Amino acid sequence: MLEQKRITITGGKGFLGNHLLKKFKDKGCLNIGIADLPDYDLTDIHDVRRMYEETKPEIVIHLAAKVGGIGFNQEKPAELFYDNLMMGTQLLHEAYRRNIEKFVALGTVCAYPKFTPVPFREDDIWNGYPEETNAPYGLAKKMMLVQSQAYRQQYGFNSIFLLPVNLYGPGDNFDPRSSHVIPALIKKCFDAMDNKADELEVWGTGSATREFFYVEDAAEAIFLATLLYNKSEPVNLGAGSEISIKDLTNIIVDLSGFSGRIVWDKTKPDGQPKRMLDTSRAMKEFGFTAKTDIYSGLAKTIEWYKENRHLLKK
Repeated sequence: MLEQKRITITGGKGFLGNHLLKKFKDKGCLNIGIADLPDYDLTDIHDVRRMYEETKPEIVIHLAAKVGGIGFNQEKPAELFYDNLMMGTQLLHEAYRRNIEKFVALGTVCAYPKFTPVPFREDDIWNGYPEETNAPYGLAKKMMLVQSQAYRQQYGFNSIFLLPVNLYGPGDNFDPRSSHVIPALIKKCFDAMDNKADELEVWGTGSATREFFYVEDAAEAIFLATLLYNKSEPVNLGAGSEISIKDLTNIIVDLSGFSGRIVWDKTKPDGQPKRMLDTSRAMKEFGFTAKTDIYSGLAKTIEWYKENRHLLKK
């Protein structure tokens, strides 16, 4: 049972962190600490140790990450590699040193090889190099899987590794410098309408396919894994369906109310050609199945943005 446990969520002030915090509180878990900037710089070992001493967790859920879309990955590959590697490595090692009961590590779908057969199965994760534009980030996060399995083998340390696909939903990151495709497209639509523009420029060809995972479903999956899963094998978390960027754009344009023309900038990269997860292990191991379809999830996300965009940075 988790209700009486002291739980620390790294990245708890972020997009997923806010939803996960609410999920755990709704489930009766009230003794929850948050480890996030500016209180703790988790790339700094001194802050990591201070975090453990101050929050005294029995369970750690590591969500904190430096992350962004294709442009951000191309601009800052070294930072994405170093920051994510150091956070994961130090947090997990210090958790072991302090006999933490359980460490829940959140990886990324970017850890998968570029040409992984669709749907991606967990057993395929080492069968090639990740897509080049986000490989430094994906590999840094994947090192937590190596560390998790090594520490279980040598020390009997209970850590698990979860692989969520691209998240979206209310409260997402809408900063155009670092946002992912869904919030970036939503913001572009509303900016275009504000400026009375008659066209909308979108990166790539639109042919790439992606799986998108509604954030409230992700929070439910992480809660169930924290409660029920205690093995070394990685577990995919996702919706179990894919959509092309072209179709996704058309839905967002329709729901946003933009009536202009879509222009595809084919000089920009598409990223990984196809991305969809096999989510059967999550169902088998802890009974998780996503509940929110892409249209419903996008409608909720766009409605949230319409109501809150005046509070966000331009």
